[in-house]
Amino acid sequence: MSHPILVTGAAGGTQGSTGRLVATLLMKQGIPVRALVHKLDERSDELRKQGAEVVEGDLLNAASVQAAMRNVLRAYFTYPVAHGLLEAATIFAVAARQAGLERVVNNSQFQGRPDDPDFRDLQHAPSFRNLQHRLADRVLDWAQVGAVHLQAPPYYENVRGLVSRSVAETNTVFLPWGEDTTVIPLVGAEDVARVAATLLANPDAPRERAYALVSETPTVREMTEALARTIGRPVRYVAITDEQWANAVKERVNPDALDHLTHLWRYFRRGGQNFQATDAIRALTGREPQTLEEFFRANAKAISTAQ
Repeated sequence: MSHPILVTGAAGGTQGSTGRLVATLLMKQGIPVRALVHKLDERSDELRKQGAEVVEGDLLNAASVQAAMRNVLRAYFTYPVAHGLLEAATIFAVAARQAGLERVVNNSQFQGRPDDPDFRDLQHAPSFRNLQHRLADRVLDWAQVGAVHLQAPPYYENVRGLVSRSVAETNTVFLPWGEDTTVIPLVGAEDVARVAATLLANPDAPRERAYALVSETPTVREMTEALARTIGRPVRYVAITDEQWANAVKERVNPDALDHLTHLWRYFRRGGQNFQATDAIRALTGREPQTLEEFFRANAKAISTAQ
């Protein structure tokens, strides 16, 4: 493949780092990667050592996005849970259209409505952020750049970030998830990245324009029990209010993420949704998705000793 694949979010961050994982997976296959990073630092240096063409840019800056798309036919678009998603998606869609891209793999969010393939149900989006993702999906569709949307629920990595500190300190999970029978659909960021890399590397057109990537649908009790088995000591779950949780995390979670997660927890607490694991990860990659317990096992030390 002579044209490089543009990968945004390639430096990685705190919310799954799928861009970095996608870039690494593609380079391991010998596919040239143009890594778009927000700033040059040790993370971008490591990508360059792995063979990536590193480009510094800003997804909210049209000129830098257009420059990053030169000689590109395929791209991975991801944006953190922060201000600017719709603006960035629109800038990216316009630039991709102008550059004649044939495929954009878009890291979207779980829609929760398999009976609504055209994303018409904007009124019942779980959060304003989720609504923005639904709108961003449509913008990329209208650009006619071969957009494929990966609709993922919260990552295992998000769960790790939410529980590590309190589990390390008190063997307790404090979250506003309501009863321990609440169901939380989940997926591993590594599997999302593996699907994205597969779609970007495969010359054949994907069968679907959107894939729901749900590996597991555990209850809160099942999640807590899996965590306890992994770290080898009892872990209890204590339900707290939205306000208590927001006050506890506001210093380390940005306002956009805080608002999104608060509304998402309310959506899950209400119940009534028939969440189901999907077969997309295995069908697209040929590998079984990582389980939550496997993820906990791989991260047991980090969880049980978090500061």
